[in-house]
Amino acid sequence: MANQIQIIGTLKCRNTQKVIRYFKDRGLTPHFLDLNQKALSKGELNNITRSIPIEDLIDKDSKEYKKKNLQYMVYDSSELILENPLIIKTPITRFGSKSIQGFDTAKLESIVNELKQ
Repeated sequence: MANQIQIIGTLKCRNTQKVIRYFKDRGLTPHFLDLNQKALSKGELNNITRSIPIEDLIDKDSKEYKKKNLQYMVYDSSELILENPLIIKTPITRFGSKSIQGFDTAKLESIVNELKQ
């Protein structure tokens, strides 16, 4: 059951660590996708953007965004994310067809409750 939960992020991200700990504290071990090791597939990105607008996925405060001077460029958001996974604002929690961005205890609790049913 717990492997139905996927957390996408990096181990350096504090909020990603908090989401992982949140589920572990409730006896659930989610699958973790480390963006430092593996980028999202186009299908995964499409599933996520059904719940989260693609523009919200881009972390405009990230080092990667600034390093590439993207604030001065016009770009295709999905191509940018697929080519530069570290530009994603993390964490993203996927459960079934739902995706949640960030550390939102109310939304995370709804996943836990759904799993307990």
